[in-house]
Amino acid sequence: MSDDPNEKELPEDEGNASEGDVSESTSEVTEIDLEPVGSDEGPGNGSTGGDREKSSLLGKGKLSEKDDKTFGMLVHLLGAFTSVVGPLVIWLIKKEESPFVEDQGREALNFQITIALGYLVLMFTSIPLVLIPIIGGCVATLLWYALGITGVIFSILACLKANEGIAYRYPVALRFLK
Repeated sequence: MSDDPNEKELPEDEGNASEGDVSESTSEVTEIDLEPVGSDEGPGNGSTGGDREKSSLLGKGKLSEKDDKTFGMLVHLLGAFTSVVGPLVIWLIKKEESPFVEDQGREALNFQITIALGYLVLMFTSIPLVLIPIIGGCVATLLWYALGITGVIFSILACLKANEGIAYRYPVALRFLK
């Protein structure tokens, strides 16, 4: 018996079937009908832009659809590495030329401002934690790393969605810019 789940075990006729008979009867292939997953099903649905529909803002401004996607992606990617500075520069330069870049730039800025505020809060709450030997310092360090890794992961996810033409919404972001 093999480990292949697609292979069927055939009953033997009391030793009358030869090896050639078995191999000929197992050559039958069964087709499986796959149904497409709807936009309201599956993971990633909701406020995070996982509905897989292209944004209606693509190609509406002076930029082509490809340039919209590129600058939308770049806004989120620069946010992962430069915090507020990269998204702010691109948003200020391109917001008049593309509604998609303006929307994604504002979203990236709101998220990066939220992350910066998180670091500010951690800075003031970490001081008392560090005074507690060993455990406090470890907790403070883990919180700093967790915030940084979360920021990078969400920025990369947003970058990938924007490159597909999907207007991404961060699940955790304070909406300062409207």
